[in-house]
Amino acid sequence: MWKRVSNFAELSWKLNNHKIIRKMSLIRNQGLINGEWVSSINSETFNVENPVDQSIITQVPDMNIDDTKLAINASKIAFDKFSKTTAKERSDLLRSWYNLMVKNSEQLAEILTKENGKSLAESRGEIKYGNSFVEWFSEEARRINGEILQAPMNNRELMIIKRPIGPAALITPWNFPHAMITRKVGAAIAAGCTCVIKPSEETPLTALALGKLAQDAGFPPGVINIITTGPKNSASVGKLLCEDPIIRVLSFTGSTNVGKILYKQCSSTIKRLSLELGGNAPYIVFNNSNIELAVNGAMACKFRNTGQTCVSANRFYIQNNVFDEFLNKFIQKINNDIKMGDGLSSSTTHGPLIKKSQIDNIENLVNDAISKGAKLHCGGKRLNNIGSLFYEPTVLTDVTENMNIYDREIFGPVAVLHRFDNEDDVLKKANSVPVGLAGYFWSNDVSQIFRVARKLEVGMIGVNEGLISCTEAAFGGVKESGLGREGSSHGIDDFIDIKYLCIGNIQY
Repeated sequence: MWKRVSNFAELSWKLNNHKIIRKMSLIRNQGLINGEWVSSINSETFNVENPVDQSIITQVPDMNIDDTKLAINASKIAFDKFSKTTAKERSDLLRSWYNLMVKNSEQLAEILTKENGKSLAESRGEIKYGNSFVEWFSEEARRINGEILQAPMNNRELMIIKRPIGPAALITPWNFPHAMITRKVGAAIAAGCTCVIKPSEETPLTALALGKLAQDAGFPPGVINIITTGPKNSASVGKLLCEDPIIRVLSFTGSTNVGKILYKQCSSTIKRLSLELGGNAPYIVFNNSNIELAVNGAMACKFRNTGQTCVSANRFYIQNNVFDEFLNKFIQKINNDIKMGDGLSSSTTHGPLIKKSQIDNIENLVNDAISKGAKLHCGGKRLNNIGSLFYEPTVLTDVTENMNIYDREIFGPVAVLHRFDNEDDVLKKANSVPVGLAGYFWSNDVSQIFRVARKLEVGMIGVNEGLISCTEAAFGGVKESGLGREGSSHGIDDFIDIKYLCIGNIQY
């Protein structure tokens, strides 16, 4: 296997270099179209950077609409055969993919941390969470059952069968680059659909690594295609995925503003839509709550991924009698538990924000609030001694409606705490925004739990719990937070067409 070497130093270098190559084997710098790793047609690329220090990890193809058309056509050709596979075949394929992801979990976590910046512990958690969707849908594939209906006439038999809708376009975000792909692709493949995946320009490497493992698992060419696009081509590629009639369903996770654009662009072909859009989650703590647990839940709910999650607690409402206790314990917990730095360091709990525009927005919101009279309790500034994209965990009170941060989805490590008097008052405030993804509240009153849960205008609720996402649950929102559900037994619905059969003139 190894050439003979002249000295120990040379042998050591070769051994170490071989380990590095093996360790980086899932790093891909080409797109995946029809089972082939390819560069862009025009040979253009863009940089993938580590947000910790903006160092370049690698370059990937900046694919345009011509590259995307090739991927769409490949998905169409593959669909003609793949849609005819049995549920057992698709189940086995997903299970093989899942097994490879489990086997390569540590390497996937390292890639994710390098391009996203979150701590390695958080990345490992996401990989485990993301893998679970593929495992789940490998099992759900064999439970896509139709129905036998009761006919109104005795010479007819009526039934409903379920068929894959067609090639699917999947547009995924940077904050959970592994899990957002697996819970979409797992459902699509279980249903018998083929996919064109467009990952975020900030985090394409995780998607490409998953594509490599799918290839190793035996996915046929064209079943999974991955298009990488930089800022120049992202909008035009997204528009093509919406308007091309071959694509029959579009699944998107991202901001409400972008979701509205995609919604309009899909109208020309009346596509099926699955939209998981922005949130502005209320976090309510009633007087009868267990404050220790409420603070622990707030830490996980607010600061996971440095606050860059769509289900993050965004507007804290603390009832008057427990406000000071919650505030003091919350600040103490922040100071004791959060250690910011390079996510690859074992001592780091939280990493940087993803890009300059993100930290600029956070800084502007906080500075505006302070200038208008908000009270700063901790944080409130950049941590330039660590890196240019790090921002201190921040707590504000006395925030009023004239401040820009008042009703904004912050998407960063900033907690805004409001006082409230009574249940009716806080529900009115919690429901005052046009979105409704997740909401949280803490109470030890059983009647109050059911009352508040019914009245909160959100798609998901954590009651005495700050972390609510799991494979078994239906993930999605109401109002302007989106359409459809991901995960759970409902996750396949968006990738299925229902076909009704009426068989008449039967002679019994």
